[in-house]
Amino acid sequence: MAAALRLSRWHAGLTATNPSVGCIVVSDGAIVGQAVTAVGGRPHAETQALAVAGERARGATAYVTLEPCSHYGRTPPCANALVAAGVARVVVCLNDPDPRVSGRGFGILREAGIIVETGLLEDEGRRVLSAYLSRQTKGRPYVTLKLAVSADGMLGRRGEELVVTGPQSRAQVHMMRAENDAILVGIGTALVDDPELTVRLSGLEKRSPLRIVLDRRLELPLSSKLVRSTGAVPVVAVTDPFCDTHPSNEERLRALMSAGVEILQAADLNDLLANLATRGISSLMVEGGAQVARGFIGAGLVDRLVLAQSEMVVGAGGIESPATPSDIPAGFNCVRKDRFGADRSYEYVRGL
Repeated sequence: MAAALRLSRWHAGLTATNPSVGCIVVSDGAIVGQAVTAVGGRPHAETQALAVAGERARGATAYVTLEPCSHYGRTPPCANALVAAGVARVVVCLNDPDPRVSGRGFGILREAGIIVETGLLEDEGRRVLSAYLSRQTKGRPYVTLKLAVSADGMLGRRGEELVVTGPQSRAQVHMMRAENDAILVGIGTALVDDPELTVRLSGLEKRSPLRIVLDRRLELPLSSKLVRSTGAVPVVAVTDPFCDTHPSNEERLRALMSAGVEILQAADLNDLLANLATRGISSLMVEGGAQVARGFIGAGLVDRLVLAQSEMVVGAGGIESPATPSDIPAGFNCVRKDRFGADRSYEYVRGL
């Protein structure tokens, strides 16, 4: 099951509205088939793994990270495929909260005389499939807040682009981007840093997520890297229904739309996240800045907090971080500590 969970992470952020599931088929102590949900969400992991196993699946054990589906969509149910393949035992990490599936997949298997065991490595499975579970149970994406913090607890200096962490930590940020469906920053970060917010690691460039800017007054410059690259990776500027209707604002709206930027109205962060969930966005990475981070923390919308702390001291004029390793919001537990170059990395999660 641990191997199946590792396998499921291969396509995190690439399976559209479907979860990235891992399946491993074992017969006589040997792996005879394994697969992960395909890019785009089809075909599912179970049918692919069974196809690899062929006749060796008969009498075998299938380890699956999520309850096999039981409803007919573009493809027949995976539970039926396991029955047809003659699998003798199915071990599952998590029940599927999707009401079309929940418990029904297990019912199909048991009615066919297949032994079903559930709950193996459940806590780890919840972390691996957290994005899918959040959209299904909370109606919003799973939110990861990433902050680069100096030794004295600062995010940078006001009005100045300041690189707080080293190259190894920044490479980890690109890996995190590749695993998420969307990435979000505030207009302050967009104006000061002029970021691209893309994945720029060799071989992973195509995994750049949807880019979102909280831009109430539509101040995103047409000359920004974000706007100039909308043809390669989509950009959404989020305003609100109460934004002023001054003619200059209408001009900015039309100019951004002509440049390929989507304009989205949202009354607040909860409204925004609900909208993203309806689009199939299951995971959101919040990357800046301080005001946006405080907004998400204050609204109780952060599920995972990743802090990269450098040895740099920013000093006077610094922007204080809303969270540091010595001052973590209530309800978060540290699940991982790492070191990337000279920087320390801390990961905290809240229960689903």
